[in-house]
Amino acid sequence: MTEHRRALERTLREAGVPAGYYWIEGVHEPSPVPTDFAYLRAAPGGGGWETGVYERGAYEPVAVHPDETDACAHLRALLGA
Repeated sequence: MTEHRRALERTLREAGVPAGYYWIEGVHEPSPVPTDFAYLRAAPGGGGWETGVYERGAYEPVAVHPDETDACAHLRALLGA
């Protein structure tokens, strides 16, 4: 349900979170890719959504969520918005 991710992106933008601080699969994928950012993406292998931090060329998962809504709330909390 892309609308949750779109609403999250809008909320982050309105809160003044810089665009390079986060990456949201299918909604906000900055190019060129920043060197470090918080992310939300479908969990590899299916089965939920993953939030985490991308640093030094590697994805570092923080949590796996059963649904997109929970993952969006977690990314928002990670970014303090």
